[in-house]
Amino acid sequence: MPSSTDPLTPIFAALADPTRRAILARLAEGEAPVSELARPFDMSAPAISKHLRVLADAGLIEREVSARWRICHLRADALRDAHDWLGAYRRHWEGNLDRLVEFVERTHAAGSTEGTGNAGKARGKKP
Repeated sequence: MPSSTDPLTPIFAALADPTRRAILARLAEGEAPVSELARPFDMSAPAISKHLRVLADAGLIEREVSARWRICHLRADALRDAHDWLGAYRRHWEGNLDRLVEFVERTHAAGSTEGTGNAGKARGKKP
């Protein structure tokens, strides 16, 4: 069971929702007021506010009030822990893929050398 101080749990929970990922993608292009962030989504203002709260609680965005506007900023540095955690698995899978490529190349090379020695037999010719 993850501890309550685990920073990855709220980050991955926030990233699990496609609406929140879309909001982050928009914020990656630059800060935006909440009204602009909400525009492409067919949902109520309270629903958008809930998504923004989840992102803020995970540390992925920062919200500020400027006059009448509520502005959101991406906090990309908050993704560093998730990136580092995923990096260990990326290295694992890349190593597995490298070993698979080596195996396929060895198998193919072995099959090619065996195939040339048996080519005459396959056509019914005597060695």
